Amino acid sequence: MSRLKVDNIETRSGNNVAMDNALKLKGYTASQRDALTASAGDVVYNTDDGTIDFYNGSAWFATSSGTFQFNVEYLIIAGGGGGHGSSNGGGGAGGYRNSYSTETSGRNSSTETPSTVTVNTNYSVSIGGGGGVSTSGSNTEFNNITATGGGGGGYITGDNGGSGGGGGYTSPHTGGTGTAGQGFDGGNGRAGSGGGGSGDPYTGGGGGGAGAAGANATSSGGGDGGNGLASSITGLSVTRAGGGGAGADNHRLANSNGSGGTGGGGAGGNNSVGGAGTVNTGSGGGGGSNSDTGGVGGSGVVILRYPNTYTITDDLSSLTMTTSNVGSDKVTTITAGTGTVSWS
Repeated sequence: MSRLKVDNIETRSGNNVAMDNALKLKGYTASQRDALTASAGDVVYNTDDGTIDFYNGSAWFATSSGTFQFNVEYLIIAGGGGGHGSSNGGGGAGGYRNSYSTETSGRNSSTETPSTVTVNTNYSVSIGGGGGVSTSGSNTEFNNITATGGGGGGYITGDNGGSGGGGGYTSPHTGGTGTAGQGFDGGNGRAGSGGGGSGDPYTGGGGGGAGAAGANATSSGGGDGGNGLASSITGLSVTRAGGGGAGADNHRLANSNGSGGTGGGGAGGNNSVGGAGTVNTGSGGGGGSNSDTGGVGGSGVVILRYPNTYTITDDLSSLTMTTSNVGSDKVTTITAGTGTVSWS
């Protein structure tokens, strides 16, 4: 036998009923709700999702999408481009997108808006790989926010990308174009005067970085890679997404290789293969010297910062990720894989 106790209900015109206080439904977690012996028309409050759920006789349905939402600040970096061989251009850094605090995003652009996520909802993640020799890097993505892979270093022109690859010594020598809000252009290459000894070198431009353009080739040697950008999203200031330097022309006695940009850009080769971009920084690979090959680009990364009251899950167990506490936040760094994440 049930008893209804009412403190104050009054009838009004039109046969409406008013209550002075809010109506409170019984709250259950989703698993507790599913364990109920329910009848069609039963209504409960879902404490996991913040929704009002009803039973239609065969299954539970929510009356709205989840209502528990919060902001996730992110740093998303694509894979860097690979450097070209034979004294040509360095690879460009992967696109750099940053919504943390008031920090700079790629190409020295404004901070992006944090991503708003809903509890118990899946969000896509894909970490871009670094490009092979003279090949562009792959895109990195979180929740449909995409950073563009860095452009590969060129023999003629550098590839376009998040940051552009350095141009080659064959006309028109032009460096690749970087992407607005993500990275800078690659430097231009140049053709020398020919011959050996101390003559004017054939060499390429440096790959563009997230924080600066790649340097043009000069009569002294290959262009340096553009510098990367620093972020403290993990609690420590770390520079990433530097461009790759151009390789040296070792037929020229006075020629020098280009330096890699700060943040992990590979140095150009000097009588050697170009240096690789540092993994999980999205940095470009350096160009190789003479007949040597260029270096590969560094892989990308996704770094997420959010309130420590929430717990992230790798839904498909397909991602390589680590989580640490930083003050009142958690920071999750995802370094490889393609899949989805969710929060509870």
